[in-house]
Amino acid sequence: MLSNTVLASPGAAALAPSAPSAGQFSTIDNPPSVWPDFMVGQRGRPVRVLLVDDDAHLRHVIAQELMADARTLLVAQAGSVREGRRAIRLHEFDVLLVDLHLGDGVGFELLADLKRLRPGAQAVMISVVENDDQVLRAFEQGAVGYVCKNSWFGNYTQAVLQVANGGAAITPHLARRLLQRFDRPHAGEAKRRQPDEVERLSAREKEILRMVATGYTSAEIGARLLISGMTVNTHIRNIYRKLQVRTRAQAVRFASLRGLF
Repeated sequence: MLSNTVLASPGAAALAPSAPSAGQFSTIDNPPSVWPDFMVGQRGRPVRVLLVDDDAHLRHVIAQELMADARTLLVAQAGSVREGRRAIRLHEFDVLLVDLHLGDGVGFELLADLKRLRPGAQAVMISVVENDDQVLRAFEQGAVGYVCKNSWFGNYTQAVLQVANGGAAITPHLARRLLQRFDRPHAGEAKRRQPDEVERLSAREKEILRMVATGYTSAEIGARLLISGMTVNTHIRNIYRKLQVRTRAQAVRFASLRGLF
Protein backbone atom coordinates (compact mmCIF):
# COMPACT_ATOMS: atom_id res chain seq x y z
CA MET A 1 0.00 0.00 0.00
CA LEU A 2 1.40 3.41 -0.99
CA SER A 3 1.38 6.14 1.62
CA ASN A 4 -0.57 9.33 0.93
CA THR A 5 1.02 12.67 0.15
CA VAL A 6 -0.26 15.97 1.55
CA LEU A 7 -0.28 19.12 -0.55
CA ALA A 8 1.77 21.85 1.08
CA SER A 9 0.61 25.43 1.50
CA PRO A 10 0.49 27.70 -1.60
CA GLY A 11 3.96 28.53 -2.88
CA ALA A 12 5.54 25.44 -1.35
CA ALA A 13 8.13 23.79 -3.60
CA ALA A 14 7.22 20.10 -3.21
CA LEU A 15 4.81 17.53 -1.94
CA ALA A 16 5.55 16.26 1.55
CA PRO A 17 5.03 12.48 1.90
CA SER A 18 3.61 11.20 5.15
CA ALA A 19 5.82 8.89 7.18
CA PRO A 20 5.32 5.28 6.04
CA SER A 21 4.70 2.56 8.57
CA ALA A 22 6.63 -0.72 8.60
CA GLY A 23 6.31 -2.72 5.41
CA GLN A 24 4.84 0.13 3.34
CA PHE A 25 6.24 2.13 0.44
CA SER A 26 6.36 5.90 0.28
CA THR A 27 5.99 7.90 -2.93
CA ILE A 28 8.57 10.45 -3.97
CA ASP A 29 7.84 13.07 -6.61
CA ASN A 30 10.91 13.41 -8.79
CA PRO A 31 11.23 15.63 -11.87
CA PRO A 32 10.95 13.84 -15.24
CA SER A 33 14.08 11.95 -16.23
CA VAL A 34 16.31 13.56 -18.86
CA TRP A 35 17.11 11.58 -22.02
CA PRO A 36 19.73 13.44 -24.11
CA ASP A 37 19.24 13.72 -27.87
CA PHE A 38 22.50 11.91 -28.59
CA MET A 39 21.39 8.72 -26.83
CA VAL A 40 19.94 5.84 -28.85
CA GLY A 41 16.17 5.57 -28.32
CA GLN A 42 14.29 8.76 -29.20
CA ARG A 43 10.69 9.57 -30.09
CA GLY A 44 10.29 8.58 -33.71
CA ARG A 45 13.49 6.48 -33.58
CA PRO A 46 12.92 3.99 -30.73
CA VAL A 47 15.08 0.94 -30.00
CA ARG A 48 13.43 -2.02 -31.78
CA VAL A 49 13.02 -5.16 -29.66
CA LEU A 50 12.33 -8.81 -30.43
CA LEU A 51 10.98 -10.70 -27.39
CA VAL A 52 11.22 -14.50 -27.10
CA ASP A 53 9.66 -16.15 -24.02
CA ASP A 54 7.44 -19.22 -23.67
CA ASP A 55 5.56 -17.74 -20.69
CA ALA A 56 2.60 -15.94 -22.29
CA HIS A 57 1.76 -13.98 -19.13
CA LEU A 58 5.28 -12.66 -18.60
CA ARG A 59 5.60 -11.94 -22.30
CA HIS A 60 2.49 -9.76 -21.99
CA VAL A 61 3.94 -7.95 -18.96
CA ILE A 62 7.25 -7.24 -20.69
CA ALA A 63 5.47 -6.20 -23.88
CA GLN A 64 3.34 -3.67 -22.00
CA GLU A 65 6.42 -2.25 -20.30
CA LEU A 66 8.30 -1.84 -23.58
CA MET A 67 5.34 -0.29 -25.40
CA ALA A 68 4.64 2.14 -22.57
CA ASP A 69 8.02 3.81 -23.13
CA ALA A 70 8.41 5.96 -26.26
CA ARG A 71 12.10 5.04 -26.42
CA THR A 72 11.44 1.34 -27.12
CA LEU A 73 9.33 -0.45 -29.72
CA LEU A 74 8.36 -4.12 -29.60
CA VAL A 75 8.46 -5.31 -33.22
CA ALA A 76 7.68 -9.01 -32.68
CA GLN A 77 7.19 -11.76 -30.10
CA ALA A 78 7.90 -15.50 -30.13
CA GLY A 79 7.27 -18.33 -27.70
CA SER A 80 9.82 -20.98 -28.68
CA VAL A 81 13.23 -21.57 -30.23
CA ARG A 82 11.58 -22.45 -33.55
CA GLU A 83 9.44 -19.31 -33.56
CA GLY A 84 12.40 -17.24 -32.39
CA ARG A 85 14.56 -18.39 -35.30
CA ARG A 86 11.81 -17.45 -37.74
CA ALA A 87 11.36 -14.05 -36.10
CA ILE A 88 15.12 -13.34 -36.24
CA ARG A 89 15.04 -14.00 -39.98
CA LEU A 90 11.90 -11.97 -40.69
CA HIS A 91 12.22 -8.85 -38.53
CA GLU A 92 14.63 -5.94 -38.28
CA PHE A 93 15.47 -5.22 -34.62
CA ASP A 94 18.17 -3.80 -32.39
CA VAL A 95 17.88 -5.86 -29.20
CA LEU A 96 16.85 -9.47 -28.60
CA LEU A 97 15.26 -10.20 -25.21
CA VAL A 98 15.36 -13.99 -24.90
CA ASP A 99 14.33 -16.37 -22.13
CA LEU A 100 16.92 -18.91 -21.06
CA HIS A 101 14.50 -21.86 -20.84
CA LEU A 102 12.09 -22.26 -23.75
CA GLY A 103 9.65 -25.09 -24.34
CA ASP A 104 11.59 -26.63 -27.22
CA GLY A 105 15.13 -25.73 -26.18
CA VAL A 106 17.24 -23.02 -24.56
CA GLY A 107 17.78 -19.39 -25.42
CA PHE A 108 21.49 -20.02 -26.02
CA GLU A 109 20.52 -21.62 -29.34
CA LEU A 110 19.18 -18.29 -30.60
CA LEU A 111 22.39 -16.42 -29.78
CA ALA A 112 24.17 -18.27 -32.58
CA ASP A 113 21.39 -17.38 -35.03
CA LEU A 114 21.55 -13.77 -33.89
CA LYS A 115 25.31 -13.57 -34.44
CA ARG A 116 24.96 -15.06 -37.92
CA LEU A 117 21.82 -13.27 -39.18
CA ARG A 118 21.77 -10.01 -37.19
CA PRO A 119 25.39 -9.28 -36.18
CA GLY A 120 24.55 -5.66 -35.37
CA ALA A 121 21.86 -6.57 -32.81
CA GLN A 122 22.47 -6.99 -29.08
CA ALA A 123 21.14 -9.80 -26.87
CA VAL A 124 19.87 -9.75 -23.29
CA MET A 125 19.15 -13.06 -21.56
CA ILE A 126 16.23 -13.25 -19.10
CA SER A 127 15.77 -16.02 -16.54
CA VAL A 128 14.04 -16.84 -13.26
CA VAL A 129 17.38 -17.25 -11.49
CA GLU A 130 20.81 -15.61 -11.58
CA ASN A 131 22.97 -18.71 -11.97
CA ASP A 132 26.64 -17.72 -12.28
CA ASP A 133 27.53 -20.48 -14.76
CA GLN A 134 24.56 -19.64 -16.98
CA VAL A 135 25.40 -15.94 -16.87
CA LEU A 136 29.00 -16.59 -17.90
CA ARG A 137 27.88 -18.91 -20.69
CA ALA A 138 25.47 -16.26 -21.96
CA PHE A 139 28.24 -13.64 -22.04
CA GLU A 140 30.68 -16.04 -23.69
CA GLN A 141 28.15 -16.68 -26.45
CA GLY A 142 27.66 -12.99 -27.15
CA ALA A 143 24.95 -11.69 -24.79
CA VAL A 144 25.62 -8.29 -23.23
CA GLY A 145 22.97 -8.45 -20.53
CA TYR A 146 21.30 -10.81 -18.07
CA VAL A 147 18.06 -9.83 -16.32
CA CYS A 148 16.30 -11.83 -13.62
CA LYS A 149 12.54 -12.20 -14.16
CA ASN A 150 11.98 -11.40 -10.49
CA SER A 151 13.57 -7.98 -10.93
CA TRP A 152 11.62 -4.81 -10.21
CA PHE A 153 9.34 -3.68 -13.05
CA GLY A 154 11.12 -1.22 -15.34
CA ASN A 155 14.29 -3.26 -15.61
CA TYR A 156 13.47 -4.64 -19.06
CA THR A 157 13.21 -1.22 -20.69
CA GLN A 158 16.32 -0.04 -18.89
CA ALA A 159 18.22 -3.16 -19.97
CA VAL A 160 17.24 -2.58 -23.60
CA LEU A 161 18.29 1.07 -23.53
CA GLN A 162 21.52 0.25 -21.71
CA VAL A 163 22.76 -2.31 -24.24
CA ALA A 164 21.53 -0.28 -27.23
CA ASN A 165 23.77 2.56 -26.04
CA GLY A 166 26.88 0.43 -25.72
CA GLY A 167 26.52 -0.64 -22.09
CA ALA A 168 25.96 -3.97 -20.36
CA ALA A 169 22.78 -4.88 -18.48
CA ILE A 170 23.63 -6.70 -15.28
CA THR A 171 22.60 -6.11 -11.67
CA PRO A 172 25.29 -4.77 -9.29
CA HIS A 173 24.70 -7.77 -7.01
CA LEU A 174 25.38 -10.24 -9.82
CA ALA A 175 28.39 -8.26 -11.04
CA ARG A 176 29.87 -8.38 -7.55
CA ARG A 177 29.36 -12.15 -7.34
CA LEU A 178 30.99 -12.75 -10.70
CA LEU A 179 34.00 -10.63 -9.81
CA GLN A 180 34.41 -12.45 -6.50
CA ARG A 181 34.23 -15.76 -8.35
CA PHE A 182 37.45 -14.91 -10.19
CA ASP A 183 39.15 -13.31 -7.23
CA ARG A 184 42.27 -14.41 -5.34
CA PRO A 185 43.69 -17.77 -6.54
CA HIS A 186 42.15 -17.67 -10.03
CA ALA A 187 43.15 -14.08 -10.67
CA GLY A 188 46.65 -14.75 -9.34
CA GLU A 189 47.06 -17.81 -11.53
CA ALA A 190 45.89 -15.93 -14.61
CA LYS A 191 48.35 -13.12 -13.96
CA ARG A 192 51.22 -15.61 -13.56
CA ARG A 193 50.34 -17.34 -16.82
CA GLN A 194 49.91 -14.21 -18.96
CA PRO A 195 51.24 -11.15 -17.15
CA ASP A 196 51.66 -8.91 -20.19
CA GLU A 197 48.19 -8.54 -21.77
CA VAL A 198 46.85 -6.12 -19.17
CA GLU A 199 50.22 -4.36 -19.06
CA ARG A 200 49.76 -3.47 -22.73
CA LEU A 201 46.70 -1.41 -21.80
CA SER A 202 47.33 2.27 -21.18
CA ALA A 203 46.21 3.92 -17.94
CA ARG A 204 43.29 5.53 -19.78
CA GLU A 205 42.27 2.21 -21.34
CA LYS A 206 42.28 0.53 -17.92
CA GLU A 207 40.18 3.38 -16.54
CA ILE A 208 37.65 3.03 -19.37
CA LEU A 209 37.54 -0.76 -18.98
CA ARG A 210 36.73 -0.39 -15.27
CA MET A 211 33.88 1.98 -16.16
CA VAL A 212 32.60 -0.44 -18.82
CA ALA A 213 32.60 -3.17 -16.17
CA THR A 214 30.31 -1.08 -13.96
CA GLY A 215 27.80 -0.64 -16.80
CA TYR A 216 28.51 2.88 -18.07
CA THR A 217 27.70 3.57 -21.72
CA SER A 218 30.24 5.17 -24.07
CA ALA A 219 28.40 8.49 -23.81
CA GLU A 220 28.40 8.35 -20.00
CA ILE A 221 32.10 7.47 -19.92
CA GLY A 222 32.88 10.35 -22.25
CA ALA A 223 30.92 12.78 -20.09
CA ARG A 224 32.77 11.68 -16.95
CA LEU A 225 36.21 11.80 -18.58
CA LEU A 226 35.50 14.96 -20.60
CA ILE A 227 36.16 13.26 -23.92
CA SER A 228 33.87 12.48 -26.87
CA GLY A 229 31.93 9.25 -27.18
CA MET A 230 33.82 8.60 -30.43
CA THR A 231 37.12 8.78 -28.54
CA VAL A 232 35.76 6.37 -25.93
CA ASN A 233 34.78 3.90 -28.66
CA THR A 234 38.26 4.20 -30.17
CA HIS A 235 39.76 3.27 -26.78
CA ILE A 236 37.33 0.34 -26.50
CA ARG A 237 38.34 -0.94 -29.94
CA ASN A 238 41.99 -0.73 -28.91
CA ILE A 239 41.16 -2.68 -25.73
CA TYR A 240 39.46 -5.39 -27.82
CA ARG A 241 42.49 -5.61 -30.10
CA LYS A 242 45.04 -5.76 -27.27
CA LEU A 243 43.07 -8.32 -25.25
CA GLN A 244 42.02 -10.25 -28.39
CA VAL A 245 38.31 -10.21 -27.47
CA ARG A 246 35.19 -9.27 -29.45
CA THR A 247 32.65 -8.04 -26.89
CA ARG A 248 32.52 -5.84 -23.81
CA ALA A 249 31.51 -8.81 -21.68
CA GLN A 250 34.57 -10.78 -22.83
CA ALA A 251 36.84 -7.80 -22.13
CA VAL A 252 35.43 -7.38 -18.63
CA ARG A 253 35.79 -11.08 -17.87
CA PHE A 254 39.37 -11.12 -19.20
CA ALA A 255 40.32 -8.14 -17.03
CA SER A 256 38.64 -9.57 -13.91
CA LEU A 257 40.51 -12.87 -14.39
CA ARG A 258 43.77 -10.94 -14.46
CA GLY A 259 43.03 -8.94 -11.34
CA LEU A 260 42.54 -5.57 -13.02
CA PHE A 261 39.57 -4.71 -10.75
